[in-house]
Amino acid sequence: MKNKEKKYLRKTAPSESAKMVETIYGCKWSLTVYQLLADGINRPGEMVRSIDGLTTKVLNQCLRKNTEFGILERISYNEVPPRVEYKVSDFGAKFMKILEELEKLQSEIDNQDNKHVN
Repeated sequence: MKNKEKKYLRKTAPSESAKMVETIYGCKWSLTVYQLLADGINRPGEMVRSIDGLTTKVLNQCLRKNTEFGILERISYNEVPPRVEYKVSDFGAKFMKILEELEKLQSEIDNQDNKHVN
């Protein structure tokens, strides 16, 4: 029998993007922050005032993590009092499209589950 050279390597998950998705879904406020930004609310103080249960400390952790991933951009204005705003980066817009596709997939799964129950 002839020894064939193997043509394929074991496929692995994309580690960085998978870690990002896991972290973002693990943070219960990230998706809400994205919704606020889409609605034009881009200042941290306004975000905290817009959502019951969200504290400044937790929001800052969420914003920091999203900024580290490159999903959000932090814009500091040299003013007194200091003003900071956040916006979705170009990379963040691509990332959010992936999250939207995951939501669509989840809806399909939920619909299939409901069909099997009835």
